[in-house]
Amino acid sequence: MAVNKTPVLKRCRSLELEPGFLGYDKKSKRTLTRRSRKVSEYGLQLREKQKAKFIYGVLEKPFHNYYEKADMMKGQTGENLMVMLESRLDNVVFRMGFARTRREARQVVDHKHITVNGKVINIPSYQVHAGDVIEVKEKSKSMQRFKDIAEVTGGRLTPEWVDVDKENFKGTVSTLPKRDQIDVPVDELAIVELYSK
Repeated sequence: MAVNKTPVLKRCRSLELEPGFLGYDKKSKRTLTRRSRKVSEYGLQLREKQKAKFIYGVLEKPFHNYYEKADMMKGQTGENLMVMLESRLDNVVFRMGFARTRREARQVVDHKHITVNGKVINIPSYQVHAGDVIEVKEKSKSMQRFKDIAEVTGGRLTPEWVDVDKENFKGTVSTLPKRDQIDVPVDELAIVELYSK
């Protein structure tokens, strides 16, 4: 499986993105010195796509597949795309506070620590639906790793579209998120324009 191994803070700097959106508290002390060259419209659209791919940890081919599915669905393509990315299992695990970062959420799912409606799912890209109950496996709850995660994510706000019982590592997706509930700094219209060329 292909994995993006670029250092997170370096990538955040190049995309002019706050590391907080990925769950990282640290900030880079170095600033990116760019030549003040005007960025073309294509360059801006490409940057938006790269931001979305980087935040959600999706590579090019799966991202294009998400776009094609979003295009076939009813409603606006850009909004559909963002909702599909936001309702990936690894992202929902991160949003519920069962992992410190999105990368850790992906690993937690990969290592079979998460159940959806009582069934172990180890596919980070699994699409979560409204009403799904997501829980850390009973055996895994007592692990030191999850105690550490609970300490770090205890004060983190959870989105309004999920109900979470943080003490028992259990949460329910009450509804699928709407675009205005997704606090990700990505201009999805630019991505749609890029793909529709």
